[in-house]
Amino acid sequence: MDFGRGHYSLADELADSGVLVASEGLPDPSHGTRVSVRDGRTIASDGPFAEVKEYLAGFYLVDCDSLDEAVALAARVPDSLTGEVEVRPVYDRRAMEL
Repeated sequence: MDFGRGHYSLADELADSGVLVASEGLPDPSHGTRVSVRDGRTIASDGPFAEVKEYLAGFYLVDCDSLDEAVALAARVPDSLTGEVEVRPVYDRRAMEL
């Protein structure tokens, strides 16, 4: 299976159905910059970082009515055929007490 074309096709289908909010692929962690703040000073560190077996390669942000719907959409992601796709809710800040 051509995963790239599969992702493009799925993104188009999700956009056409109106559930897609955003979808992007991400490069491997060696392209990242880690940022921390210590004693008011910003520290930016470029990779390479410790090698990891798994990393976030991309995401689909979809507007679903239920976890069941999100799981059904995740089952359509090409990577679910050879690995796993993680489903997470978006954190609702309105639920926080300020």
